[in-house]
Amino acid sequence: MRKIFITFTLLLIPLFLSAQLGGKLYQQRADSLLQRILSLYEVKKYGLLMETYPRNPKQQITYTADTGNEVTQQEVSFLWPYSAMVSGCVSLYKASGEKKYKKLMDKQIKPGLDRYWDDTRLPECYQSYPAFAGKNDRYYDDNDWVAIDFCDYYVATKDKEYLNKAIALHDYIYSGWSDELGGGIYWCEQKKTSKNTCSNAPATVLCMKLYNITKDKKYLEQAKETYHWTRDNLRDPSDFVYWDNVNLKGKIGYAKYTYNSGQMIQAGVLLYQATGNKQYLTDAQQTARGAHQHFLKPQATVKGEMLFYPSSPWFNVILFRGLKALYQVDKDDTYVKAMIDNADYAWRYTRDGNGLLNNDWSGNRKDKFKSLLENSCMIELYSEISEL
Repeated sequence: MRKIFITFTLLLIPLFLSAQLGGKLYQQRADSLLQRILSLYEVKKYGLLMETYPRNPKQQITYTADTGNEVTQQEVSFLWPYSAMVSGCVSLYKASGEKKYKKLMDKQIKPGLDRYWDDTRLPECYQSYPAFAGKNDRYYDDNDWVAIDFCDYYVATKDKEYLNKAIALHDYIYSGWSDELGGGIYWCEQKKTSKNTCSNAPATVLCMKLYNITKDKKYLEQAKETYHWTRDNLRDPSDFVYWDNVNLKGKIGYAKYTYNSGQMIQAGVLLYQATGNKQYLTDAQQTARGAHQHFLKPQATVKGEMLFYPSSPWFNVILFRGLKALYQVDKDDTYVKAMIDNADYAWRYTRDGNGLLNNDWSGNRKDKFKSLLENSCMIELYSEISEL
């Protein structure tokens, strides 16, 4: 019996070593991107980063609410792209445990993030452009993403500064909840015209992370309410993929983006784990299947035809958060494997001379100006893959 056990153990050693080496490879990719971005996008004057590399002299921002709070001379990135660097550092530290990433987060990335903090309006939160340029729009979803990262970073470090800030951001985010349309959180504080999946789904994830940390049931109940409102109002019943928004007249914005479904998958998994209610898991599995069928499209590559997600890497990385959470529960690797295949192909075949990636992972479309958002998010993706 002992001989059989020893033989079995020896057979497992190559598999273990292969997994370890694979994890290190993905961490090395994440670190390579991190260092390239810190070098190429640096704006020393502010300790921040540019929106694109090289700087686009005709920069046009298309993802804001256009409330009239414009940045006329944009020297640094908006909050959303910068927050992807926060996510990347948190993921890389969580995956590797290396102190250099904690030092980078505490001494450089977080102080840079603080420049977006707006303490002139209550509740306080991060605004969309640094405070040195004056008041700017404040987005509930922007603050969702940062608060979620702070929860993850608190779990890894036990630094209460980050937990306290996550709770403060939670309070800001839920100041955007109203009774119009039966509930839900608005997208932009300065333009309360729609309630979006991108503000409500991550708010649900945030509540669950705060519940798991604090065990305060108010967060669990809030998560349930937000989850059910989003599912009931913004899920397409034909394929279980999520629409973008609903305006105050009840008109649906039918666009579908990978991150919206990704956050609802992750929210469903977290709620299932906390409550044992299998409907949440079923919801997550249905949306994962629907997203897989809806978003993956065939494209020609140097390796032949492959299926690729849309040319929106950050959105896809947020989808991966949900797919990874689901895989860790049901062990079906179909969906995570498709994303990993995309990420592998992009790394091996599409990087430019600076080591940066295009938005299009197939490489069929080249980007002259490489987006901070769409490159820094890949730090998170490769870090999260390394844990698998």
